Amino acid sequence: MVRSKMQKCKDCGAYGLSTTCKKCGGTAQAAGPLKFSPQDPQAKRRREYQKVTDPKWVENLPSPKVEEE
Repeated sequence: MVRSKMQKCKDCGAYGLSTTCKKCGGTAQAAGPLKFSPQDPQAKRRREYQKVTDPKWVENLPSPKVEEE
């Protein structure tokens, strides 16, 4: 499954596809949770295809940048 591409700005609430807001320059995060079904019949096949058990898979996941003060 692909993570949601729609992002929502934490500061002004504007929506976009970037992790940086085009209106105010603030930080944006995923707009909503991913769809999930515990009865997903294709889950095992999808995990095998995406090689979820491979440790490098976790490193390739997008994550928000954390700014330290």
